[in-house]
Amino acid sequence: MTQRSARNVWGFGLGTIGRDMLGAMVSLHLMFYLTDILLITERELVMVTIALVVLRAFDAINDPFMGFVVDNTRSKWGKFKPWIAVGAIGWALTTILIFTDWGLHDVTFIAVFVVIYVLWDLTYTINDISFYGMLPSLTRDPAERARIGSVARICANIGLFTMVVGVIPLTNALAGPLGSPQKAWFALAVITAVVMLAFQSLTLILTTEGVAPEEQHTPIRELFLVIFKNDQLLWISLAMLLFTCGYGITTGFGLYYFTYIYGDVNMYPIFAAVLGVTQIVAMALYPLVAARLPRRTVHLIAAASCLAGYLVFFAAGTSMALIAVAGVLIFTGQAWLQIMMMLYIADSVEYGEWKFGRRNESVTFSLQPFIYKMSSAVSAGVIGATLVLSGVKAAAGPADVTAAGATVFKFSMLALPAILILLSWVIARWKYRIDEPTYARIVAELQERENA
Repeated sequence: MTQRSARNVWGFGLGTIGRDMLGAMVSLHLMFYLTDILLITERELVMVTIALVVLRAFDAINDPFMGFVVDNTRSKWGKFKPWIAVGAIGWALTTILIFTDWGLHDVTFIAVFVVIYVLWDLTYTINDISFYGMLPSLTRDPAERARIGSVARICANIGLFTMVVGVIPLTNALAGPLGSPQKAWFALAVITAVVMLAFQSLTLILTTEGVAPEEQHTPIRELFLVIFKNDQLLWISLAMLLFTCGYGITTGFGLYYFTYIYGDVNMYPIFAAVLGVTQIVAMALYPLVAARLPRRTVHLIAAASCLAGYLVFFAAGTSMALIAVAGVLIFTGQAWLQIMMMLYIADSVEYGEWKFGRRNESVTFSLQPFIYKMSSAVSAGVIGATLVLSGVKAAAGPADVTAAGATVFKFSMLALPAILILLSWVIARWKYRIDEPTYARIVAELQERENA
């Protein structure tokens, strides 16, 4: 590995740690913070759920325009790094505002929450599209791209599970000295924002693009042609959307599950730690597995592992041993699926360049935050509706949740995601055609064009 390659691998990978810590605090724990820390009413919960679904779905439509802006940026720092910096700073500040208790209620609370959330989502979009849009520009070599992608996902999951494992112990530890749980969550938001900025600085300092940038601009009239004529990008985006919906629904229910269904919230950090180690180990093994098996075979194994895990979890009852086995199966499969989906989209950049004669990394990767936002909207809707329909929102503890309510909860958390992940595999298996030989032919032809 060359020095430039090593700097790209670690500069890009380490940059994801703080990003995913901050992202997890909002995407996985914001609803719990609102319902169990701020103690919003059921009416406010319904309004928040509707607001999140509408805002996330509407904002997702704007992502390609941000990709267009990044792809047409020219500066002495390149087209990605200025937007990474701007987005990171804004994202840090708005996260702190989200976890600030403004002492408001009902319509006024919703109005302030919506304004802050819109700003949070905008700055997240700026950072996410420019950050992941930079990935295809670092290298065209499949092995090097796989290393960068694997390290990035490992680091991202270190960040994510640091938050998942630490959120309850850290906020409990901070609540005493600071005087309240709310102040503890606010302090955690400030700490996490600072950590995110520190790791993003490493990306800005260490990474160097290895694919020469285009001199031509993408006209606004061609913005959606870049997306809608790239059939492989569309199919894999649909598959990724279904997978991410399933993943987001399951993880979003985690804290509620151990609080109201299992009955011991202190088991949540332990379970999360097991899953975190599982996912990180699985991601570390991915390059070794991918070097020996075709992607389609790895994809099949990963999807089968997830489905088996959901079946075990549904039948586990209160057996922590079976729940742990189920978690290992689910998160091993999801670890590989996360890496593969990211690499599939990255390969779609070369496919689009081969097909249209223009590289549009950021427009292509604008589909990734679009997918995350749409899946987040679906997850928020499913979680909010399930909390009301299952009786969890009105429950003071596990004893208040009926058997029927627990069944509704487990169906939403386990059965629905399993169905979505199965559909995701079917679409990727039958519609996505960029396998290893096809990608090699595309890259060879692009190099011939450049040489000519």
